[in-house]
Amino acid sequence: MNSILQNKVYLFLICLLLGILTSFSLPPYNLFFINFFTLPVLLYILVNYVDRKATSFFVGWVFGFGYFISNLYWITNSLKFDVSFKFIIPFALILIPLFLGIFYGLVTLLSSFFNLKNKLSSVLIFSIFFGVIEFIRSFIFGGFPWNLLVFSISNNLPSLQILSYVGTYSLNLLSITFFLLPIIFFSKYKGPVKAIIFCFGLILVVINYSYGYFNIKNFEKKRYDKIDYVIRVISPNIPIERFLSNQNPEKNIDELIALSNPNKSKKKIFIFPEGIITSIYLKDLKLFKNIFKKKFNANHKVILGINSIKENKIYNSLAVLNSDAELFYKYNKNKLVPFGEFLPFENFFKRAGLKKITQGYQSFSSDNKREILNIDKLKFIPLICYEIIYSGKINPNKKYYDFILNISEDGWFGKSIGPVQHLSHSIFRSIEEGKNVIRSTNNGVSAFVNPKGQIIKQISEKGYFDVKKIKRVDKTYFAEHGNKIFFYFVLIYTTFIVILKIRENK
Repeated sequence: MNSILQNKVYLFLICLLLGILTSFSLPPYNLFFINFFTLPVLLYILVNYVDRKATSFFVGWVFGFGYFISNLYWITNSLKFDVSFKFIIPFALILIPLFLGIFYGLVTLLSSFFNLKNKLSSVLIFSIFFGVIEFIRSFIFGGFPWNLLVFSISNNLPSLQILSYVGTYSLNLLSITFFLLPIIFFSKYKGPVKAIIFCFGLILVVINYSYGYFNIKNFEKKRYDKIDYVIRVISPNIPIERFLSNQNPEKNIDELIALSNPNKSKKKIFIFPEGIITSIYLKDLKLFKNIFKKKFNANHKVILGINSIKENKIYNSLAVLNSDAELFYKYNKNKLVPFGEFLPFENFFKRAGLKKITQGYQSFSSDNKREILNIDKLKFIPLICYEIIYSGKINPNKKYYDFILNISEDGWFGKSIGPVQHLSHSIFRSIEEGKNVIRSTNNGVSAFVNPKGQIIKQISEKGYFDVKKIKRVDKTYFAEHGNKIFFYFVLIYTTFIVILKIRENK
């Protein structure tokens, strides 16, 4: 085995395989136990078989490439709908994982500057660099906090309840540390020391799980709060190809209303997905006032995704309408998808004949306002598409609201693992914020998630479900303090590393 690992080609192939295997710990597979093997082996290779800084970078880079190419392959599906993009597919399939792999290369490179050994200090050093780099990846260049390692435990709800205190990035740091602990068995620590470290880690895991388990049980005893409206979440499952062609908006609106099955005798809020009406803008909906008025009544509100235009700028918007198609509220998307909704360095790429992936040539504009929307004292935070993936960025004003509303078009994922990965972020946001999450998607998973991350209702085929009552919890510690909690953990880790290093030097 030593001779194999000393050969650089075999070394990088093993790291590539470790990255691919690690990706199966993520949704929808959730084989989180894989991480207890792959991450310790990666660190073991870095400690014992890498003696050059350049090699240390490539070890992490190749690992990251394997990790991302196997869990983000679905990104290329969005390039299949326009023939002008098909030639880019092979490049996107390779270049995006290569770029994201650089972050993991930085993890192994920075760790190699320390005198790593098969000891607890090395576990903490590697963990802190991994956690910090993942945090940076989530915000730099607009951020892409997709498939952090902590999402491998997204099915383990008791273990996730600590999110309400520490948030995603802190739990990601802790998870990486626990996944790495098996390397202690390869250390020169004496048996009793290994046993103490293992037992201490196990005790912390059991305490956290027990806390989460009883937290969920207590929540289940809590009474439901009735709400004034029935919230109907519609899943149209309209093929995305149809949106990329010219269509009759009147026929489209009729079809959507028929699917929602409005009952004039009940107060309802109808929620349709992102961009569900194409070929027209928000201002054009008043032309279809008669259709709305015929099908809906004064007790109905309609929430849908549609493009809007203002001062020659195009926005991806969420609109709240009454039964006369009159606008109550509008929210413009804050976080746009690079290349999907806007073209970075647009003037340069336009000369090369490129455009954004979604329909039309002009890039969307982003807004910088996110206010709590209010329908008869029912308050919610609007999020469009992948805005749900940003931890600590949901409610900048820290004001009270009842639930998070996320509308999305997941047809860009195709028939892949992407929609399930997208849904997992709703689980994390619900626990962090202590809020119900209501999700309406086209070609994805529409769901109602309670404040403990339990999926109460979901649908992935054409149809709808109703939300008639909700449970509320008190404001969470994380919702109050946000991601600065992560920096407290970084400080704690740094202190432990210094102490351990001093003891090792003695």
